Amino acid sequence: MPADVRARQRTGTGLGLLLALVLGAVLLTVLPDHGRREGGACTPHTVASWSADDRLTGEFARYGDDATRTDDWTGGDGTHSVRLPDGRVLWLFSDTYLGQVHRPPNPVGESYPWRDTAAPLVRNSAVVMDGRGRPESTLPTPLFPDPAQNQWRWPVAARVEPRSPGSSEQVVRVLLWVRAAGQSPWIYGVPTATEVATLSLPGLRVESVVKVLDQSLVPDPSRRILFGTTLAEKGGWTYVFGGDDGRAVSRPASSAYVARVPEGRLGDAAAWRYWDGSGWGLRPRPVSGAKVGSAFSVVRVEGTYVLFTMAAGTAGLTTVTSYWACSPVGPWHGPTRNFSPSLPTAGVAAYNPQVHPELSGDGRLVLSYDVNWLETSGASASINANVTLYRPRFVTVRVARAR
Repeated sequence: MPADVRARQRTGTGLGLLLALVLGAVLLTVLPDHGRREGGACTPHTVASWSADDRLTGEFARYGDDATRTDDWTGGDGTHSVRLPDGRVLWLFSDTYLGQVHRPPNPVGESYPWRDTAAPLVRNSAVVMDGRGRPESTLPTPLFPDPAQNQWRWPVAARVEPRSPGSSEQVVRVLLWVRAAGQSPWIYGVPTATEVATLSLPGLRVESVVKVLDQSLVPDPSRRILFGTTLAEKGGWTYVFGGDDGRAVSRPASSAYVARVPEGRLGDAAAWRYWDGSGWGLRPRPVSGAKVGSAFSVVRVEGTYVLFTMAAGTAGLTTVTSYWACSPVGPWHGPTRNFSPSLPTAGVAAYNPQVHPELSGDGRLVLSYDVNWLETSGASASINANVTLYRPRFVTVRVARAR
């Protein structure tokens, strides 16, 4: 096992705590071509209500606790999802624990399901959910192998698109963040590149992985941009959002960026164009008014764009807030109403609020959030002693016009 994997097992690090520390936002977007307002009235929006989605949270707990196999998912973070043409949902995770989960009490007498401290930790995994909403299988792990020694891949947003423009054959395209082992403040990895993987349908076999944006030569790692926190399709284009890691070095905030790619060409680096402040070119520039973390997204509600993110300051360890805008490039207004989803125990952080549009509808948005210990020292052992800590939890949110 590589030394950096062992180190990550000791510290319990992963995409989760990275996002907790940077207080990153995670969004879903439906975007206009050049940031202009579109049809439908744009009005201030805010969170009207929210409630825990115990059924969906329970489904991942049930699946993770199933002890019939030792090579499947028992916990992970960096939660993303995409609906497949046959009705299944593919769930993508970053650092993932495998192994076997044991019934409580745990070794110190607490009433939590637990796994052995030698449980394998892999960089990424994928879980397939059936059409009834029940996770049913884990694809061979890691789904995306390490690109080089001391480097790894974290999957982020994904979509189903034509294999090539105009093709009737569909494939799954998955955005990947490549990170490399580094020293403080890059204990969660130095951002290196954005890649796109192509998966076959219906078999979900990885056919290829291509690099679409290399950032390894950017001298300041905090200004390197990774794309794929979320994406959206509109008018024959795929819009892909990205961010830098400015907060990892205590800058007040990180910046948000967006690229667009013709449908069917996500895996073609030459087809990517980046918002440069006034149009689409080859040099990405931050979008207006959005100061976020390295992961973020936006959902369009009745002509208004609504952004979900962790709140600023220490509140961001437990509290989700929202902003609104008439354009994805801003200006953004807020924060508006906050809400604090439930946490399994004291001393943990909520992070990575992620909208899942394939599960949303009827005026409601389904959001997941991840949880992990605030302290990295000994976190891996604590996660193994209480497996409920390192699994996605879900809430249902309704947004409405602000009064």
